[in-house]
Amino acid sequence: MLEHIPQWIGELLKNVRAGHSKLVIAQDGIHTNGQRIDISSPAFASGARLPERFTADGEGVSPPLVWGPVPEDTTSLALIVEDPDAPATSPLVHAIVWNLPVADGRLAEGAIAKDGAGVPGGADVGRNSYLAEGWLPPDPPTGHGSHDYVFQLFALSGLGEIGSNPGRSDFVTAIEGRVLAAGILVGTYSRGEDAVIGFTATAPAAT
Repeated sequence: MLEHIPQWIGELLKNVRAGHSKLVIAQDGIHTNGQRIDISSPAFASGARLPERFTADGEGVSPPLVWGPVPEDTTSLALIVEDPDAPATSPLVHAIVWNLPVADGRLAEGAIAKDGAGVPGGADVGRNSYLAEGWLPPDPPTGHGSHDYVFQLFALSGLGEIGSNPGRSDFVTAIEGRVLAAGILVGTYSRGEDAVIGFTATAPAAT
Protein backbone atom coordinates (compact mmCIF):
# COMPACT_ATOMS: atom_id res chain seq x y z
CA MET A 1 0.00 0.00 0.00
CA LEU A 2 1.00 3.63 -0.43
CA GLU A 3 1.96 4.14 3.19
CA HIS A 4 5.21 2.31 2.38
CA ILE A 5 6.30 4.93 -0.18
CA PRO A 6 9.18 6.95 1.37
CA GLN A 7 8.22 10.46 2.40
CA TRP A 8 10.82 12.03 0.10
CA ILE A 9 9.13 10.42 -2.90
CA GLY A 10 5.73 11.65 -1.76
CA GLU A 11 7.13 15.17 -1.44
CA LEU A 12 8.79 14.90 -4.87
CA LEU A 13 5.42 13.97 -6.43
CA LYS A 14 3.46 16.60 -4.50
CA ASN A 15 2.39 18.44 -7.64
CA VAL A 16 1.63 15.29 -9.63
CA ARG A 17 -2.13 14.84 -9.35
CA ALA A 18 -4.88 13.49 -11.59
CA GLY A 19 -6.96 16.66 -11.28
CA HIS A 20 -10.50 17.51 -10.21
CA SER A 21 -11.47 18.12 -13.84
CA LYS A 22 -11.27 14.36 -14.37
CA LEU A 23 -13.87 13.47 -11.75
CA VAL A 24 -16.88 11.60 -13.17
CA ILE A 25 -19.22 14.48 -12.31
CA ALA A 26 -17.07 16.87 -14.39
CA GLN A 27 -17.20 14.81 -17.59
CA ASP A 28 -18.91 16.19 -20.70
CA GLY A 29 -21.40 13.34 -20.95
CA ILE A 30 -22.65 13.76 -17.38
CA HIS A 31 -25.36 16.44 -17.34
CA THR A 32 -27.05 17.10 -14.00
CA ASN A 33 -29.68 19.57 -15.27
CA GLY A 34 -28.60 21.93 -12.52
CA GLN A 35 -30.40 19.88 -9.87
CA ARG A 36 -28.54 19.04 -6.68
CA ILE A 37 -28.80 16.35 -4.03
CA ASP A 38 -27.85 17.19 -0.47
CA ILE A 39 -25.40 14.48 0.62
CA SER A 40 -23.62 14.47 3.98
CA SER A 41 -22.16 12.18 6.60
CA PRO A 42 -22.79 11.94 10.34
CA ALA A 43 -19.08 11.04 10.68
CA PHE A 44 -17.40 14.12 9.17
CA ALA A 45 -18.29 17.58 7.94
CA SER A 46 -18.05 18.47 4.27
CA GLY A 47 -14.51 19.55 3.47
CA ALA A 48 -13.17 18.21 6.77
CA ARG A 49 -10.60 15.51 7.43
CA LEU A 50 -11.85 11.93 7.38
CA PRO A 51 -11.61 10.19 10.75
CA GLU A 52 -8.78 7.64 10.73
CA ARG A 53 -11.32 4.86 11.22
CA PHE A 54 -12.30 5.09 7.54
CA THR A 55 -8.74 5.03 6.18
CA ALA A 56 -5.89 2.56 5.74
CA ASP A 57 -4.53 3.81 9.08
CA GLY A 58 -7.63 2.60 10.92
CA GLU A 59 -10.29 -0.04 10.50
CA GLY A 60 -10.69 0.86 6.84
CA VAL A 61 -14.49 0.71 6.77
CA SER A 62 -16.62 2.96 4.58
CA PRO A 63 -18.20 6.00 6.25
CA PRO A 64 -21.95 6.39 6.76
CA LEU A 65 -23.78 8.62 4.28
CA VAL A 66 -27.19 10.29 4.22
CA TRP A 67 -28.88 12.28 1.48
CA GLY A 68 -31.93 14.44 0.99
CA PRO A 69 -34.78 14.49 -1.53
CA VAL A 70 -34.22 13.42 -5.13
CA PRO A 71 -36.32 14.20 -8.24
CA GLU A 72 -39.69 12.45 -8.32
CA ASP A 73 -38.89 10.48 -11.46
CA THR A 74 -35.69 9.00 -10.01
CA THR A 75 -35.64 5.22 -10.41
CA SER A 76 -32.32 4.53 -8.65
CA LEU A 77 -29.15 6.15 -7.38
CA ALA A 78 -25.49 5.46 -8.07
CA LEU A 79 -22.41 6.44 -6.07
CA ILE A 80 -18.76 6.75 -7.01
CA VAL A 81 -15.96 7.90 -4.69
CA GLU A 82 -12.77 9.22 -6.31
CA ASP A 83 -9.44 10.72 -5.26
CA PRO A 84 -8.49 13.37 -7.86
CA ASP A 85 -5.26 14.11 -5.98
CA ALA A 86 -3.78 10.67 -6.62
CA PRO A 87 -0.38 10.81 -8.40
CA ALA A 88 -1.84 9.21 -11.51
CA THR A 89 -3.35 10.09 -14.89
CA SER A 90 -6.90 9.47 -13.65
CA PRO A 91 -8.59 9.79 -10.25
CA LEU A 92 -8.27 6.74 -8.03
CA VAL A 93 -11.64 5.02 -7.53
CA HIS A 94 -12.35 4.16 -3.89
CA ALA A 95 -15.90 2.85 -4.30
CA ILE A 96 -18.68 2.21 -6.78
CA VAL A 97 -22.24 1.39 -5.75
CA TRP A 98 -25.20 1.31 -8.12
CA ASN A 99 -28.92 0.57 -7.98
CA LEU A 100 -29.28 2.20 -4.58
CA PRO A 101 -33.00 2.26 -3.65
CA VAL A 102 -34.53 5.72 -3.86
CA ALA A 103 -36.43 5.41 -0.58
CA ASP A 104 -33.48 4.47 1.65
CA GLY A 105 -31.80 7.87 1.89
CA ARG A 106 -28.71 6.46 3.53
CA LEU A 107 -25.80 4.03 3.51
CA ALA A 108 -24.72 2.64 6.87
CA GLU A 109 -21.11 2.59 8.04
CA GLY A 110 -19.29 -0.34 6.46
CA ALA A 111 -22.02 -0.88 3.86
CA ILE A 112 -19.62 -0.48 0.92
CA ALA A 113 -18.12 -3.95 1.10
CA LYS A 114 -17.65 -6.98 -1.12
CA ASP A 115 -21.11 -8.36 -1.86
CA GLY A 116 -20.72 -10.74 -4.80
CA ALA A 117 -23.85 -10.41 -6.94
CA GLY A 118 -25.26 -7.78 -4.60
CA VAL A 119 -28.60 -7.59 -2.85
CA PRO A 120 -31.40 -9.20 -4.92
CA GLY A 121 -33.38 -6.34 -6.40
CA GLY A 122 -31.20 -3.82 -4.56
CA ALA A 123 -27.79 -2.18 -4.42
CA ASP A 124 -24.63 -3.75 -5.79
CA VAL A 125 -20.98 -2.85 -5.16
CA GLY A 126 -18.53 -2.56 -8.04
CA ARG A 127 -14.74 -2.54 -8.41
CA ASN A 128 -12.37 0.04 -6.99
CA SER A 129 -9.04 0.96 -8.61
CA TYR A 130 -7.38 -2.05 -6.99
CA LEU A 131 -9.81 -4.25 -8.99
CA ALA A 132 -11.52 -5.45 -5.82
CA GLU A 133 -15.12 -5.08 -4.73
CA GLY A 134 -15.80 -2.76 -1.86
CA TRP A 135 -14.35 0.30 -0.15
CA LEU A 136 -10.71 1.13 -0.89
CA PRO A 137 -9.55 2.93 2.29
CA PRO A 138 -7.81 6.28 1.72
CA ASP A 139 -4.06 5.66 1.67
CA PRO A 140 -2.23 8.75 0.34
CA PRO A 141 1.56 8.74 0.06
CA THR A 142 3.33 10.28 3.07
CA GLY A 143 4.41 13.82 2.28
CA HIS A 144 2.18 14.16 -0.79
CA GLY A 145 -0.11 16.66 0.91
CA SER A 146 -3.85 16.62 1.46
CA HIS A 147 -6.04 14.51 -0.79
CA ASP A 148 -9.72 15.07 -1.51
CA TYR A 149 -12.02 12.06 -1.42
CA VAL A 150 -15.04 13.06 -3.49
CA PHE A 151 -18.33 11.22 -2.90
CA GLN A 152 -20.48 11.73 -6.02
CA LEU A 153 -24.12 10.65 -5.83
CA PHE A 154 -26.28 10.54 -8.97
CA ALA A 155 -30.08 10.33 -9.24
CA LEU A 156 -30.90 8.35 -12.37
CA SER A 157 -33.88 7.97 -14.69
CA GLY A 158 -32.72 4.45 -15.45
CA LEU A 159 -29.46 2.55 -15.68
CA GLY A 160 -27.71 1.38 -18.81
CA GLU A 161 -26.07 -2.01 -19.18
CA ILE A 162 -23.43 -2.12 -16.47
CA GLY A 163 -22.41 -5.76 -16.10
CA SER A 164 -22.02 -7.82 -12.96
CA ASN A 165 -18.92 -6.14 -11.49
CA PRO A 166 -18.34 -2.75 -13.14
CA GLY A 167 -15.37 -0.45 -12.96
CA ARG A 168 -15.17 3.29 -13.58
CA SER A 169 -15.60 3.27 -17.38
CA ASP A 170 -18.60 0.91 -17.12
CA PHE A 171 -20.11 3.19 -14.48
CA VAL A 172 -19.73 6.31 -16.64
CA THR A 173 -21.22 4.63 -19.70
CA ALA A 174 -24.18 3.31 -17.70
CA ILE A 175 -25.19 6.70 -16.27
CA GLU A 176 -24.57 8.92 -19.32
CA GLY A 177 -27.78 10.57 -20.47
CA ARG A 178 -29.67 9.35 -17.41
CA VAL A 179 -28.57 11.77 -14.66
CA LEU A 180 -31.42 13.84 -13.17
CA ALA A 181 -29.49 15.36 -10.25
CA ALA A 182 -26.19 14.96 -8.43
CA GLY A 183 -24.56 15.73 -5.11
CA ILE A 184 -20.99 15.98 -3.84
CA LEU A 185 -19.45 15.42 -0.42
CA VAL A 186 -15.70 15.88 0.11
CA GLY A 187 -13.57 14.40 2.87
CA THR A 188 -9.82 14.95 3.09
CA TYR A 189 -6.87 12.93 4.35
CA SER A 190 -3.07 13.24 4.42
CA ARG A 191 0.05 11.74 5.95
CA GLY A 192 3.28 13.30 7.11
CA GLU A 193 1.95 16.76 7.94
CA ASP A 194 0.10 18.51 10.74
CA ALA A 195 -3.62 17.97 10.39
CA VAL A 196 -6.61 19.14 12.36
CA ILE A 197 -9.14 16.40 12.91
CA GLY A 198 -12.16 18.51 12.19
CA PHE A 199 -15.58 17.06 12.63
CA THR A 200 -18.86 18.47 13.73
CA ALA A 201 -21.71 16.29 12.55
CA THR A 202 -24.89 18.09 11.61
CA ALA A 203 -26.32 15.55 9.21
CA PRO A 204 -30.04 14.85 9.59
CA ALA A 205 -31.11 11.46 10.87
CA ALA A 206 -32.50 9.17 8.20
CA THR A 207 -36.09 8.16 8.61
